[in-house]
Amino acid sequence: MQTLSLIWGILALAGMVVAFFPCLGALNWLNIPFSAAGLVVAIIAVAKSDAASKGPAMAGLVMCAIAVLLGLIRLALGGGVL
Repeated sequence: MQTLSLIWGILALAGMVVAFFPCLGALNWLNIPFSAAGLVVAIIAVAKSDAASKGPAMAGLVMCAIAVLLGLIRLALGGGVL
């Protein structure tokens, strides 16, 4: 589960980077729900893992949270939210 959350976080950040290119900002409408689902998976992985193996799960959690926040900021700046 920890590896899944780490891979999900990497994919979420990759999608966010692609969505920062001009004319591809609408990709955030797909990337934000994908990242939010990854955030839920990462929270579950952190809760179920022991203290010694929380590293990949925490990294996935942080990456998914960054992808959600920056995606929302990008949509707000580009006028895609309103």
